[in-house]
Amino acid sequence: MEMTPDWTIDSWKSKPANQQPTYNDLEYLNEVLAVLRRLPPLVTSWEVDRLRDQIAEAQAGNAWVLQGGDCAESYDDCHSEAIASKLKVLLQMSLVLVFGSRKRIIRLGRIAGQYAKPRSSDVEQREGQTLPSYRGDLINRAPFTAEHRRNAPELMLRGYERSAITLNFIRALSEGGFADLHHPENWQLNFVTESQESLRYRALVSSMADALRFIDAISPAQISELRRVDFFTSHEALHLPYEQALTRESVRGTGWYNLGTHFPWIGERTRAFDGAHVELLRGIRNPIGVKIGPSANGDEVVELVRRLNPDNTPGRVTLIHRVGSAKITDVLPTMIQAIRDSKANVLWMCDPMHGNTVTASSGIKTRRFDDILSELRSAFAIHRELGSRLGGVHLELTGEDVTECLGGSNGLTEDDLHTAYNTNCDPRLNYEQAMEIAFSIANEIGAA
Repeated sequence: MEMTPDWTIDSWKSKPANQQPTYNDLEYLNEVLAVLRRLPPLVTSWEVDRLRDQIAEAQAGNAWVLQGGDCAESYDDCHSEAIASKLKVLLQMSLVLVFGSRKRIIRLGRIAGQYAKPRSSDVEQREGQTLPSYRGDLINRAPFTAEHRRNAPELMLRGYERSAITLNFIRALSEGGFADLHHPENWQLNFVTESQESLRYRALVSSMADALRFIDAISPAQISELRRVDFFTSHEALHLPYEQALTRESVRGTGWYNLGTHFPWIGERTRAFDGAHVELLRGIRNPIGVKIGPSANGDEVVELVRRLNPDNTPGRVTLIHRVGSAKITDVLPTMIQAIRDSKANVLWMCDPMHGNTVTASSGIKTRRFDDILSELRSAFAIHRELGSRLGGVHLELTGEDVTECLGGSNGLTEDDLHTAYNTNCDPRLNYEQAMEIAFSIANEIGAA
Protein backbone atom coordinates (compact mmCIF):
# COMPACT_ATOMS: atom_id res chain seq x y z
CA MET A 1 0.00 0.00 0.00
CA GLU A 2 1.58 3.23 -1.16
CA MET A 3 1.36 6.51 0.72
CA THR A 4 -1.52 8.64 -0.58
CA PRO A 5 0.24 11.71 -2.04
CA ASP A 6 -2.42 14.29 -1.16
CA TRP A 7 -2.96 13.06 2.41
CA THR A 8 -1.48 14.61 5.55
CA ILE A 9 -2.11 13.94 9.22
CA ASP A 10 -4.16 17.17 9.32
CA SER A 11 -5.99 16.95 6.00
CA TRP A 12 -9.16 15.64 7.65
CA LYS A 13 -9.66 19.06 9.25
CA SER A 14 -10.65 20.51 5.88
CA LYS A 15 -13.54 18.02 5.57
CA PRO A 16 -17.01 17.90 7.17
CA ALA A 17 -16.73 16.07 10.50
CA ASN A 18 -19.89 14.48 11.89
CA GLN A 19 -20.47 13.24 15.44
CA GLN A 20 -17.78 15.43 17.01
CA PRO A 21 -18.21 16.87 20.53
CA THR A 22 -17.95 20.58 21.21
CA TYR A 23 -15.48 21.70 23.89
CA ASN A 24 -15.79 25.03 25.67
CA ASP A 25 -12.08 25.43 26.49
CA LEU A 26 -10.10 24.94 23.27
CA GLU A 27 -6.79 25.84 24.91
CA TYR A 28 -7.23 23.07 27.48
CA LEU A 29 -8.29 20.66 24.71
CA ASN A 30 -5.07 21.35 22.81
CA GLU A 31 -3.00 20.85 25.98
CA VAL A 32 -4.57 17.41 26.49
CA LEU A 33 -3.98 16.46 22.85
CA ALA A 34 -0.35 17.54 23.14
CA VAL A 35 0.07 15.19 26.11
CA LEU A 36 -1.54 12.34 24.15
CA ARG A 37 0.82 12.86 21.21
CA ARG A 38 3.83 12.40 23.52
CA LEU A 39 2.58 9.19 25.13
CA PRO A 40 3.78 5.80 23.82
CA PRO A 41 1.64 4.02 21.22
CA LEU A 42 -0.76 1.35 22.48
CA VAL A 43 -0.04 -1.18 19.72
CA THR A 44 2.85 -1.66 17.29
CA SER A 45 3.02 -1.41 13.52
CA TRP A 46 4.28 -5.01 13.42
CA GLU A 47 1.10 -6.21 15.14
CA VAL A 48 -1.03 -4.16 12.76
CA ASP A 49 0.74 -5.60 9.72
CA ARG A 50 0.27 -9.12 11.09
CA LEU A 51 -3.47 -8.56 11.45
CA ARG A 52 -3.72 -7.15 7.91
CA ASP A 53 -2.00 -10.29 6.58
CA GLN A 54 -4.38 -12.50 8.55
CA ILE A 55 -7.43 -10.62 7.25
CA ALA A 56 -6.09 -11.16 3.73
CA GLU A 57 -6.07 -14.89 4.55
CA ALA A 58 -9.70 -14.67 5.67
CA GLN A 59 -10.50 -12.84 2.45
CA ALA A 60 -9.02 -15.78 0.55
CA GLY A 61 -11.20 -18.22 2.52
CA ASN A 62 -8.42 -19.64 4.70
CA ALA A 63 -9.49 -18.02 7.99
CA TRP A 64 -12.57 -16.52 9.66
CA VAL A 65 -12.96 -13.37 11.80
CA LEU A 66 -14.78 -13.31 15.14
CA GLN A 67 -15.22 -9.71 16.31
CA GLY A 68 -17.08 -9.03 19.52
CA GLY A 69 -17.34 -7.04 22.71
CA ASP A 70 -19.27 -4.29 24.43
CA CYS A 71 -21.34 -1.70 22.62
CA ALA A 72 -19.40 0.90 24.58
CA GLU A 73 -16.79 0.17 27.21
CA SER A 74 -17.06 1.85 30.58
CA TYR A 75 -14.13 3.20 32.58
CA ASP A 76 -15.74 1.70 35.68
CA ASP A 77 -15.59 -1.77 34.10
CA CYS A 78 -11.84 -1.65 33.55
CA HIS A 79 -11.05 -4.40 36.05
CA SER A 80 -9.62 -7.89 35.75
CA GLU A 81 -12.85 -9.86 36.10
CA ALA A 82 -14.71 -7.94 33.40
CA ILE A 83 -11.78 -8.09 30.95
CA ALA A 84 -11.15 -11.79 31.56
CA SER A 85 -14.86 -12.59 31.17
CA LYS A 86 -14.97 -11.00 27.71
CA LEU A 87 -11.86 -12.91 26.73
CA LYS A 88 -13.35 -16.17 28.03
CA VAL A 89 -16.50 -15.80 25.92
CA LEU A 90 -14.53 -15.01 22.76
CA LEU A 91 -12.12 -17.90 23.38
CA GLN A 92 -14.99 -20.33 23.90
CA MET A 93 -16.76 -19.06 20.78
CA SER A 94 -13.56 -19.28 18.72
CA LEU A 95 -12.99 -22.86 19.87
CA VAL A 96 -16.48 -23.78 18.63
CA LEU A 97 -15.72 -22.07 15.31
CA VAL A 98 -12.35 -23.80 14.92
CA PHE A 99 -13.99 -27.21 15.29
CA GLY A 100 -16.89 -26.31 13.01
CA SER A 101 -14.94 -24.58 10.26
CA ARG A 102 -11.53 -26.30 10.39
CA LYS A 103 -10.14 -22.83 9.74
CA ARG A 104 -7.98 -20.41 11.65
CA ILE A 105 -10.08 -18.01 13.71
CA ILE A 106 -8.96 -14.38 13.98
CA ARG A 107 -10.03 -13.00 17.35
CA LEU A 108 -10.83 -9.30 17.27
CA GLY A 109 -12.21 -7.67 20.40
CA ARG A 110 -14.33 -4.54 20.60
CA ILE A 111 -12.10 -3.69 23.52
CA ALA A 112 -9.32 -1.42 24.83
CA GLY A 113 -10.65 1.73 23.16
CA GLN A 114 -14.39 1.41 22.45
CA TYR A 115 -15.09 4.43 24.63
CA ALA A 116 -16.90 6.73 22.19
CA LYS A 117 -20.37 6.27 20.69
CA PRO A 118 -22.29 8.15 17.98
CA ARG A 119 -25.62 9.66 18.95
CA SER A 120 -28.70 10.40 16.86
CA SER A 121 -29.23 13.68 18.72
CA ASP A 122 -26.82 16.15 20.32
CA VAL A 123 -29.10 16.54 23.33
CA GLU A 124 -31.25 14.39 25.60
CA GLN A 125 -34.41 15.45 27.42
CA ARG A 126 -35.73 14.03 30.67
CA GLU A 127 -38.55 15.46 32.78
CA GLY A 128 -38.24 18.87 31.19
CA GLN A 129 -34.45 19.11 31.48
CA THR A 130 -32.23 19.19 28.38
CA LEU A 131 -28.58 18.12 28.57
CA PRO A 132 -25.92 17.02 26.07
CA SER A 133 -26.23 13.39 24.99
CA TYR A 134 -23.93 10.80 26.53
CA ARG A 135 -21.26 10.13 23.88
CA GLY A 136 -19.18 7.57 25.74
CA ASP A 137 -16.71 7.82 28.61
CA LEU A 138 -14.04 9.25 26.29
CA ILE A 139 -16.12 12.44 26.04
CA ASN A 140 -18.57 12.71 28.95
CA ARG A 141 -20.30 10.50 31.51
CA ALA A 142 -23.61 8.63 31.56
CA PRO A 143 -25.40 10.03 34.68
CA PHE A 144 -27.98 12.64 33.73
CA THR A 145 -26.51 15.71 35.43
CA ALA A 146 -25.00 18.87 33.95
CA GLU A 147 -21.57 18.09 35.42
CA HIS A 148 -21.48 14.51 34.16
CA ARG A 149 -22.66 15.50 30.68
CA ARG A 150 -19.98 18.20 30.30
CA ASN A 151 -17.58 17.35 27.46
CA ALA A 152 -14.28 17.09 29.33
CA PRO A 153 -10.95 16.85 27.42
CA GLU A 154 -9.17 15.13 30.33
CA LEU A 155 -11.39 12.07 29.80
CA MET A 156 -9.30 11.29 26.71
CA LEU A 157 -6.30 10.76 28.98
CA ARG A 158 -8.37 8.44 31.16
CA GLY A 159 -9.39 6.54 28.02
CA TYR A 160 -5.79 6.15 26.91
CA GLU A 161 -4.79 4.91 30.37
CA ARG A 162 -7.58 2.36 30.58
CA SER A 163 -6.89 1.17 27.04
CA ALA A 164 -3.24 0.65 28.00
CA ILE A 165 -4.17 -1.22 31.19
CA THR A 166 -6.65 -3.42 29.31
CA LEU A 167 -4.16 -4.20 26.54
CA ASN A 168 -1.47 -5.08 29.07
CA PHE A 169 -3.79 -7.54 30.82
CA ILE A 170 -4.97 -9.08 27.53
CA ARG A 171 -1.39 -9.59 26.37
CA ALA A 172 -0.45 -11.17 29.68
CA LEU A 173 -3.41 -13.57 29.48
CA SER A 174 -3.03 -14.51 25.81
CA GLU A 175 0.74 -15.03 26.07
CA GLY A 176 1.03 -16.38 29.60
CA GLY A 177 -0.88 -19.66 29.57
CA PHE A 178 -4.49 -18.49 30.00
CA ALA A 179 -5.21 -19.33 26.34
CA ASP A 180 -3.54 -22.76 26.42
CA LEU A 181 -5.85 -25.17 24.59
CA HIS A 182 -4.78 -27.88 27.02
CA HIS A 183 -6.55 -26.00 29.82
CA PRO A 184 -9.92 -24.68 28.58
CA GLU A 185 -11.17 -24.89 32.15
CA ASN A 186 -9.47 -21.49 32.55
CA TRP A 187 -12.22 -20.04 30.37
CA GLN A 188 -15.21 -21.10 32.46
CA LEU A 189 -17.53 -18.34 33.67
CA ASN A 190 -18.69 -18.63 37.26
CA PHE A 191 -22.39 -18.02 36.59
CA VAL A 192 -22.84 -20.47 33.68
CA THR A 193 -25.50 -23.10 34.36
CA GLU A 194 -26.26 -26.48 32.75
CA SER A 195 -27.68 -24.80 29.65
CA GLN A 196 -27.90 -26.59 26.31
CA GLU A 197 -25.03 -24.48 24.91
CA SER A 198 -22.86 -25.11 27.96
CA LEU A 199 -23.35 -28.87 27.67
CA ARG A 200 -22.58 -28.82 23.93
CA TYR A 201 -19.43 -26.83 24.64
CA ARG A 202 -18.27 -29.26 27.32
CA ALA A 203 -18.76 -32.18 24.94
CA LEU A 204 -16.63 -30.35 22.37
CA VAL A 205 -13.90 -29.72 24.97
CA SER A 206 -13.87 -33.39 25.89
CA SER A 207 -13.42 -34.34 22.23
CA MET A 208 -10.67 -31.76 21.88
CA ALA A 209 -8.83 -33.14 24.91
CA ASP A 210 -8.60 -36.55 23.25
CA ALA A 211 -7.20 -34.98 20.08
CA LEU A 212 -4.65 -32.92 22.00
CA ARG A 213 -3.42 -35.96 23.92
CA PHE A 214 -2.85 -37.68 20.57
CA ILE A 215 -0.97 -34.67 19.17
CA ASP A 216 1.19 -34.41 22.29
CA ALA A 217 1.99 -38.12 22.08
CA ILE A 218 3.25 -38.03 18.50
CA SER A 219 4.82 -34.57 18.47
CA PRO A 220 8.54 -34.42 19.37
CA ALA A 221 8.17 -30.87 20.71
CA GLN A 222 5.46 -28.63 22.10
CA ILE A 223 3.39 -26.79 19.49
CA SER A 224 3.41 -23.14 20.61
CA GLU A 225 0.21 -22.29 18.71
CA LEU A 226 -1.72 -24.58 21.08
CA ARG A 227 -0.56 -22.64 24.15
CA ARG A 228 -1.12 -19.00 23.11
CA VAL A 229 -3.39 -17.01 20.82
CA ASP A 230 -3.24 -13.79 18.85
CA PHE A 231 -5.85 -11.40 20.21
CA PHE A 232 -6.33 -8.10 18.40
CA THR A 233 -8.23 -4.99 19.42
CA SER A 234 -10.65 -2.76 17.55
CA HIS A 235 -12.84 0.26 18.08
CA GLU A 236 -14.85 2.76 16.06
CA ALA A 237 -12.55 5.61 15.02
CA LEU A 238 -15.11 8.24 15.95
CA HIS A 239 -13.45 11.00 17.99
CA LEU A 240 -11.08 12.44 15.39
CA PRO A 241 -8.76 14.58 17.58
CA TYR A 242 -8.12 11.53 19.80
CA GLU A 243 -7.54 9.24 16.80
CA GLN A 244 -5.12 11.74 15.23
CA ALA A 245 -3.16 12.04 18.47
CA LEU A 246 -2.53 8.27 18.40
CA THR A 247 -1.70 8.16 14.69
CA ARG A 248 2.07 7.96 14.29
CA GLU A 249 4.64 7.47 11.56
CA SER A 250 6.26 4.05 11.73
CA VAL A 251 9.82 3.87 13.07
CA ARG A 252 10.47 1.52 10.13
CA GLY A 253 9.57 4.20 7.62
CA THR A 254 6.65 2.16 6.28
CA GLY A 255 4.03 4.90 6.62
CA TRP A 256 1.45 6.15 9.10
CA TYR A 257 -0.47 3.89 11.47
CA ASN A 258 -3.23 4.42 13.99
CA LEU A 259 -1.37 2.94 16.95
CA GLY A 260 -4.31 3.30 19.32
CA THR A 261 -5.81 0.06 18.00
CA HIS A 262 -5.12 -2.72 15.54
CA PHE A 263 -8.38 -2.38 13.61
CA PRO A 264 -10.25 0.95 13.47
CA TRP A 265 -13.61 1.04 11.76
CA ILE A 266 -15.75 3.80 10.26
CA GLY A 267 -19.36 3.82 11.40
CA GLU A 268 -22.56 4.03 9.38
CA ARG A 269 -23.09 7.65 10.45
CA THR A 270 -19.57 8.80 9.48
CA ARG A 271 -18.74 6.94 6.24
CA ALA A 272 -19.38 9.94 3.95
CA PHE A 273 -17.07 9.63 0.94
CA ASP A 274 -15.77 13.19 1.33
CA GLY A 275 -16.03 13.27 5.13
CA ALA A 276 -13.34 13.77 7.74
CA HIS A 277 -13.41 10.18 9.06
CA VAL A 278 -12.74 8.65 5.65
CA GLU A 279 -10.05 11.27 5.05
CA LEU A 280 -8.13 10.47 8.24
CA LEU A 281 -8.32 6.69 7.84
CA ARG A 282 -7.48 6.56 4.14
CA GLY A 283 -3.91 7.63 4.91
CA ILE A 284 -3.07 4.97 7.51
CA ARG A 285 -1.83 1.41 6.93
CA ASN A 286 -4.13 -0.36 9.40
CA PRO A 287 -6.73 -2.75 8.11
CA ILE A 288 -9.97 -0.77 8.16
CA GLY A 289 -13.59 -1.75 8.69
CA VAL A 290 -16.55 0.15 7.22
CA LYS A 291 -20.08 -0.31 8.53
CA ILE A 292 -22.59 -0.41 5.68
CA GLY A 293 -26.29 0.15 6.43
CA PRO A 294 -29.45 -0.27 4.33
CA SER A 295 -29.29 3.24 2.86
CA ALA A 296 -26.06 2.52 0.92
CA ASN A 297 -26.16 1.61 -2.76
CA GLY A 298 -23.69 -0.51 -4.68
CA ASP A 299 -21.99 2.33 -6.55
CA GLU A 300 -21.50 4.26 -3.31
CA VAL A 301 -19.88 1.27 -1.62
CA VAL A 302 -17.53 0.67 -4.55
CA GLU A 303 -16.48 4.33 -4.62
CA LEU A 304 -15.81 4.27 -0.87
CA VAL A 305 -13.69 1.11 -1.11
CA ARG A 306 -11.62 2.60 -3.92
CA ARG A 307 -10.98 5.74 -1.90
CA LEU A 308 -9.82 3.76 1.11
CA ASN A 309 -7.87 1.19 -0.91
CA PRO A 310 -6.75 2.67 -4.24
CA ASP A 311 -4.08 -0.03 -4.68
CA ASN A 312 -6.65 -2.81 -4.07
CA THR A 313 -4.40 -4.32 -1.38
CA PRO A 314 -5.72 -7.60 0.10
CA GLY A 315 -6.61 -7.37 3.79
CA ARG A 316 -6.97 -3.59 3.74
CA VAL A 317 -10.79 -3.08 3.71
CA THR A 318 -13.47 -5.05 5.53
CA LEU A 319 -17.10 -4.28 4.70
CA ILE A 320 -19.36 -4.93 7.69
CA HIS A 321 -22.98 -5.00 6.51
CA ARG A 322 -25.61 -4.18 9.12
CA VAL A 323 -28.93 -3.89 7.32
CA GLY A 324 -31.45 -5.77 9.50
CA SER A 325 -33.20 -9.09 9.07
CA ALA A 326 -36.19 -7.52 7.31
CA LYS A 327 -34.11 -5.75 4.64
CA ILE A 328 -31.12 -8.01 4.01
CA THR A 329 -32.56 -9.92 1.06
CA ASP A 330 -33.44 -6.65 -0.70
CA VAL A 331 -30.25 -4.70 0.08
CA LEU A 332 -27.27 -7.04 0.35
CA PRO A 333 -27.30 -8.70 -3.11
CA THR A 334 -26.84 -5.39 -4.97
CA MET A 335 -23.88 -4.48 -2.73
CA ILE A 336 -22.22 -7.85 -3.27
CA GLN A 337 -22.74 -7.74 -7.02
CA ALA A 338 -21.32 -4.21 -7.29
CA ILE A 339 -18.18 -5.21 -5.40
CA ARG A 340 -17.78 -8.35 -7.49
CA ASP A 341 -18.14 -6.37 -10.73
CA SER A 342 -15.53 -3.87 -9.54
CA LYS A 343 -13.10 -6.71 -8.65
CA ALA A 344 -12.35 -4.94 -5.36
CA ASN A 345 -10.52 -6.94 -2.70
CA VAL A 346 -12.66 -6.86 0.44
CA LEU A 347 -13.51 -9.08 3.37
CA TRP A 348 -17.25 -9.32 4.02
CA MET A 349 -18.50 -9.46 7.60
CA CYS A 350 -22.02 -9.44 9.01
CA ASP A 351 -23.11 -7.26 11.93
CA PRO A 352 -26.54 -8.74 12.77
CA MET A 353 -26.97 -6.51 15.83
CA HIS A 354 -27.34 -2.87 14.77
CA GLY A 355 -30.06 -3.31 12.15
CA ASN A 356 -32.29 -5.20 14.58
CA THR A 357 -32.70 -2.81 17.50
CA VAL A 358 -36.30 -2.44 18.68
CA THR A 359 -38.13 -0.86 21.62
CA ALA A 360 -39.98 -3.14 24.02
CA SER A 361 -43.46 -2.22 25.22
CA SER A 362 -41.85 -1.00 28.45
CA GLY A 363 -39.79 1.52 26.45
CA ILE A 364 -36.50 -0.36 26.91
CA LYS A 365 -34.23 -0.68 23.87
CA THR A 366 -33.62 -4.33 23.03
CA ARG A 367 -32.96 -6.83 20.23
CA ARG A 368 -34.69 -10.11 19.42
CA PHE A 369 -32.36 -13.08 19.22
CA ASP A 370 -34.41 -14.60 16.39
CA ASP A 371 -33.86 -11.45 14.28
CA ILE A 372 -30.12 -11.57 14.95
CA LEU A 373 -29.88 -15.22 13.98
CA SER A 374 -32.13 -14.73 10.95
CA GLU A 375 -29.97 -11.93 9.53
CA LEU A 376 -26.83 -13.98 10.06
CA ARG A 377 -28.27 -17.06 8.32
CA SER A 378 -29.58 -14.93 5.46
CA ALA A 379 -26.13 -13.38 5.04
CA PHE A 380 -24.54 -16.81 4.64
CA ALA A 381 -27.19 -17.85 2.12
CA ILE A 382 -26.97 -14.67 0.02
CA HIS A 383 -23.17 -14.75 -0.16
CA ARG A 384 -23.23 -18.43 -1.19
CA GLU A 385 -25.89 -17.82 -3.84
CA LEU A 386 -23.89 -15.00 -5.41
CA GLY A 387 -20.56 -16.80 -5.34
CA SER A 388 -19.26 -14.53 -2.59
CA ARG A 389 -17.97 -15.48 0.85
CA LEU A 390 -18.95 -14.30 4.32
CA GLY A 391 -15.68 -14.12 6.21
CA GLY A 392 -16.61 -12.93 9.68
CA VAL A 393 -19.17 -11.74 12.21
CA HIS A 394 -19.34 -8.54 14.29
CA LEU A 395 -21.27 -8.93 17.56
CA GLU A 396 -22.08 -6.90 20.63
CA LEU A 397 -21.72 -9.30 23.54
CA THR A 398 -20.53 -9.46 27.11
CA GLY A 399 -19.11 -11.87 29.63
CA GLU A 400 -21.70 -10.67 32.16
CA ASP A 401 -24.91 -12.53 32.98
CA VAL A 402 -27.13 -9.86 31.41
CA THR A 403 -30.76 -9.81 30.25
CA GLU A 404 -30.67 -7.32 27.38
CA CYS A 405 -31.66 -9.27 24.22
CA LEU A 406 -34.95 -11.17 23.99
CA GLY A 407 -35.17 -14.88 23.23
CA GLY A 408 -32.48 -17.48 22.71
CA SER A 409 -32.43 -20.93 24.29
CA ASN A 410 -32.89 -19.40 27.75
CA GLY A 411 -36.17 -17.82 26.55
CA LEU A 412 -35.70 -14.27 27.83
CA THR A 413 -38.96 -12.27 27.71
CA GLU A 414 -39.77 -8.59 28.11
CA ASP A 415 -40.52 -9.26 31.78
CA ASP A 416 -36.89 -10.41 32.21
CA LEU A 417 -35.26 -7.28 30.78
CA HIS A 418 -35.24 -5.41 34.07
CA THR A 419 -33.38 -8.26 35.84
CA ALA A 420 -29.87 -7.42 34.59
CA TYR A 421 -30.11 -4.67 31.97
CA ASN A 422 -26.67 -3.15 32.53
CA THR A 423 -25.70 -1.49 29.25
CA ASN A 424 -25.33 2.29 28.97
CA CYS A 425 -25.88 2.11 25.21
CA ASP A 426 -27.02 -0.85 23.09
CA PRO A 427 -28.24 -4.28 24.26
CA ARG A 428 -25.70 -7.12 24.16
CA LEU A 429 -25.84 -10.89 23.80
CA ASN A 430 -25.27 -12.80 27.03
CA TYR A 431 -23.16 -15.96 27.30
CA GLU A 432 -25.82 -18.50 26.30
CA GLN A 433 -26.97 -16.37 23.36
CA ALA A 434 -23.40 -15.79 22.18
CA MET A 435 -22.59 -19.50 22.31
CA GLU A 436 -25.80 -20.34 20.44
CA ILE A 437 -24.68 -17.92 17.71
CA ALA A 438 -21.23 -19.58 17.65
CA PHE A 439 -22.68 -23.07 17.13
CA SER A 440 -24.96 -21.76 14.40
CA ILE A 441 -22.03 -20.10 12.59
CA ALA A 442 -19.98 -23.29 12.90
CA ASN A 443 -22.80 -25.23 11.25
CA GLU A 444 -23.05 -22.70 8.42
CA ILE A 445 -19.32 -22.71 7.72
CA GLY A 446 -19.14 -26.48 7.96
CA ALA A 447 -21.97 -26.84 5.43
CA ALA A 448 -20.32 -24.53 2.89
